[in-house]
Amino acid sequence: VFSCVMNERDGYYVLFDGTSLKGWRGYAKSYMPDCWKIEDGCLKFSRSNGREGGDVIFAHKFRNFELEMEWKIAKGGNSGIFYLAQEFYTIGNDGKMNVEPIFISAPEYQVLDNENHPDAKLGKDNNRKAASLYDMIPAKPQNAKPAGEWNTAKIMVYKGTVIHGQNGQNVVGYHLWTPKWTEMLQASKFKENGDFPIAYELLNNMGGDKHEGYIGLQDHGDDVWYRNIRVKILK
Repeated sequence: VFSCVMNERDGYYVLFDGTSLKGWRGYAKSYMPDCWKIEDGCLKFSRSNGREGGDVIFAHKFRNFELEMEWKIAKGGNSGIFYLAQEFYTIGNDGKMNVEPIFISAPEYQVLDNENHPDAKLGKDNNRKAASLYDMIPAKPQNAKPAGEWNTAKIMVYKGTVIHGQNGQNVVGYHLWTPKWTEMLQASKFKENGDFPIAYELLNNMGGDKHEGYIGLQDHGDDVWYRNIRVKILK
């Protein structure tokens, strides 16, 4: 149940206020993995925090919204912000249910140390640097701050129009559920009949029939901090 308190002044609901993990849980889990901890008002992921990691989500699906947060990454670090994510399961040949990773159903706002992580040099035209739509659209201008410094992230989703903001500037814009979107998928690692064949189908129909999904944060194995996470519902 979505029970966050809205700030009447600016219309934002606080998803993480630095003191409570209420509303958060692991992806495809009923609890928060212990590698994610509250530290100095931040939601911090670190392998040294505990024994269990994994991506985490805020357990309410959003449709049209503006999402804001701050992030900083350790030197050489990699993480990401997911939106419109689904929890997707498949049945294996052994008849058992398998959890598919969050990235096959959700676009990723890249969180990266551009200077020291090799992913910054991969992909195409810098489309794996911070604030990029991962492996699809590069963030321009690329205005991320160095490792250890705070960056502001903003993601707007409104009736298929998506904008990524970084440190006060809009750096990515695109439109879901369009021929252009399908074309971009085909040119990415999520292409049809590629390494992630389920991803192509799910991403092409982003957010499912209701065009809504979860907000998630990625465990990529590196230390990362998030704070002041809030969302405004757009009608």
